[in-house]
Amino acid sequence: MVFSSIIFLCMFLPVVMAAYFICPRRFRNLILLISSLFFYAWGEPVYILIMLFSTVFDYINGLLLEWFDVRERFRARKVVIVVSVVVNLGILGFFKYTDFFISNINELTGSAIGLLQLALPIGISFYTFQTLSYTIDVYRRKVKTQHNLLDFATYISMFPQLIAGPIVRYSDVEKDIHDRKTSLDLIVRGAQRFLLGLGKKVLLANQIGMVWEEISSMGQLSTSLAWMGALAYTFQIYFDFSGYSDMAVGLGQIFGFHFPENFRYPYQSKSITEFWRRWHITLSSWFLEYVYIPLGGNRKGRGRQIVNLFIVWFLTGFWHGAGWNFIMWGLYFFVILLIEKLFLLKLLEKCPAVIQHIYSVFLIVVGWVIFANTDLSVMGNFFKAMFGIGTGAAGGLSGYYWRTHIILIIILAIGSTRIPKILWRLSLKKIFAKAKYRVLAVNILCLAVLFLSLAFLVGDTYNPFLYFRF
Repeated sequence: MVFSSIIFLCMFLPVVMAAYFICPRRFRNLILLISSLFFYAWGEPVYILIMLFSTVFDYINGLLLEWFDVRERFRARKVVIVVSVVVNLGILGFFKYTDFFISNINELTGSAIGLLQLALPIGISFYTFQTLSYTIDVYRRKVKTQHNLLDFATYISMFPQLIAGPIVRYSDVEKDIHDRKTSLDLIVRGAQRFLLGLGKKVLLANQIGMVWEEISSMGQLSTSLAWMGALAYTFQIYFDFSGYSDMAVGLGQIFGFHFPENFRYPYQSKSITEFWRRWHITLSSWFLEYVYIPLGGNRKGRGRQIVNLFIVWFLTGFWHGAGWNFIMWGLYFFVILLIEKLFLLKLLEKCPAVIQHIYSVFLIVVGWVIFANTDLSVMGNFFKAMFGIGTGAAGGLSGYYWRTHIILIIILAIGSTRIPKILWRLSLKKIFAKAKYRVLAVNILCLAVLFLSLAFLVGDTYNPFLYFRF
């Protein structure tokens, strides 16, 4: 079940909200837990057992860490945290990477080891990182041990952020788990944020996504058509993933939780360093906190820092998927970030802002082409087309696609910046003098987005979530 589905919007969410707000406060975590388990089991009921195992396993690990800490058995604490990390990453690795390693061994050795062909449990990369962050933070004494299994299970399985983030650390919602406040204002603001994300996903990401699907399936591409495809995917993945994150944050607000922001207009960046401070923020901060800094960060000399950056970006790419293109994507950004860190950032600062922006967007688009193509030969052909190598498609087809979709591309380019938000606020203040009319205008717009999105969902069959399987 995904947020941008009729069954979620018209059945699941209304029923859960009604049950949640009708029942006494002491039962609300139970309602959230039951509804979250149902939400997860809707698509893959068997794999709910893996999530439940991870939940109980790290709940017990938290208790053990506290128990050994009180008794000053520090070596035992280290054993517990090592076991927690190994088991959690072992489960993730088994389901996500086993076939990748087997297929590569087969190619290298000429053997014929059978692939397991296991379906990847939905959201396993996200909830594994959440459970790990909890046990590591308990080990570091940054958070208190959660003694209530129901509350801990609610944190791990909470459906608003379960399958595609943001990656919520226990410290982000520790207070909300026990004592959260709900109000009509919070519910309304949460609903508005949810509908903003729904619109980004259904009305923008899905529409440009169909353009990418058509172009990427063509046998031959002209240079202009290849760039149209690259831009289409660049905008699709942003509006798809940021739209999902908006929906998750909005749902969290409705139920009284404060989830961290995951995006801050990343395509406005003037460097790749800045881009990664604005894109998938919770993943970047997770690797910074739990990998880069423990490895030594930048505290042990330039050589060690470079090694640490390499490890982080290799893992960042590999986290996204079991494919060489994802590893290449991570290392691609490692090289760029390293060059920026060594000297390029200082040079960029001397350039006009527009040059910095063009530089960043160009490298981001190239990066998404690597990310999108799991077949390396297809990726190579796509790059050849982008940079004018090869025969390409007929020029008339390129012209048709640009004429047909240029308005959508412009809307998406503007929509990925702060400009719409600024213009909307200014126009509201100018047109509606009284605050109550401004509130009414916002609510009318949100309802329009809802009904328009529902109309598109009923009429269209194309409704993927790009981060759904990560």
